[in-house]
Amino acid sequence: MADNAVTVPVTSSQEHMQSNRTRGALDADIIIKNAPDPVFVSDLEGKILSANDAVYELLGFRTDEVLEQSLSRFISPEETREFTAALREVIERGATRNARLNPRSASGEVIPTTLNASALRDTDGKVIGAIGILRDMRELDKARAYADSLIKNAPDPVFVSDLEGKILSANDAVYELLGFRTDEVLEQSLSRFISPEETREFTAALREVIERGMIRNTRLNPRSASGEVIPTSLNASALRDADGKVIGAIGILRDMRELDKALAYSDSLIKNAPDPVFVSDLEGKILQANDAVYELLGFRPDEVLEQSLSRFISPEETREFLAALREVIERGVTRNARLNPRSASGEVIPTTLNASALRDTDGKVIGAIGILRDMRAYEAVVRDLQESKAELQEKILDLEKFEEVVVGRELKMIALEKEIENLKKELEKLNRGQSRWI
Repeated sequence: MADNAVTVPVTSSQEHMQSNRTRGALDADIIIKNAPDPVFVSDLEGKILSANDAVYELLGFRTDEVLEQSLSRFISPEETREFTAALREVIERGATRNARLNPRSASGEVIPTTLNASALRDTDGKVIGAIGILRDMRELDKARAYADSLIKNAPDPVFVSDLEGKILSANDAVYELLGFRTDEVLEQSLSRFISPEETREFTAALREVIERGMIRNTRLNPRSASGEVIPTSLNASALRDADGKVIGAIGILRDMRELDKALAYSDSLIKNAPDPVFVSDLEGKILQANDAVYELLGFRPDEVLEQSLSRFISPEETREFLAALREVIERGVTRNARLNPRSASGEVIPTTLNASALRDTDGKVIGAIGILRDMRAYEAVVRDLQESKAELQEKILDLEKFEEVVVGRELKMIALEKEIENLKKELEKLNRGQSRWI
């Protein structure tokens, strides 16, 4: 039999393939050995065939205490069943992600980890085991515990939802706000508490969270256990898994009831103010105006609202107004800026502008509240005063001229009187001389 054995020559192509496989295996061993995370290779029964230094460093065991050992030596029976299920998933799908394992180290410490596993295949592509990558979750779990503590103790209502809007966690402030029990909130869809329209808005907000990582000041009006509709604003940020993938949202609600009352009160003050008052954004677009504005300018509301103030004032004054807005942002107020808006009839109306900051719920300046003062009557008074002043100056000049004439005459009379006095004295001297002569 041995003499009749046929030796199949190895072709250069087969040698090249075998060389590639050997090189591939060596490359894989090098990658596993130098990976920063703990990496191990197991067969389909969970026996550890290979592991890198990071595994021994994580668990504190020697090489001979790990290799050829079943993973069940290091994890609980329940987790062994989960790992076996993960292996089945690897066989069926080629990979499994974020299975939780809590192996016990040589010192007895239970170490929380996540397992990402991918298929180990033979040269024919058949799955013969798994390559598992462990991630030490101790620091992340501490961070999550800290975050949970922050959420629990936050003064504002805070909840965590998945990407479908199902509420996974909520703090006491949520239950206090809505008046529901814990079991009436957790695992419930947010759509239970808000209208269908707002549910669509919240879903759109979740998409924005996924794309941008956060969303601000979305309005939600959840209905409480008593049936009260509570106005709130929602700020949401992304909830991410260990791989940084967005898996949900952390939402912070702000009860807007008191603020809405304050806004309604301020709207009432603006509406009923005797002076023209308007609200603009930081680009000068008019968002709100009271009746006194329309009366001053003669325009209808639809000709003023959502229009830029530059429609009513000159380009130079537009630049001055934007400079005033910058002053509002920096100092919170600006005073006595001059504006000369053109009315519907074409009249240029002199006014002064006093503006104060319009702030959002976070205190950020988002616009300005401007108060105009019609200066026409004031300027008319100023003109009258200037005209009166001119008339008085003319009269003073006339009086000064008259005084010059009068004073000149008085001086001439004094000189004449002196001359007469001198003549009288000369006459007396002559009379005395004549008497002596006689």
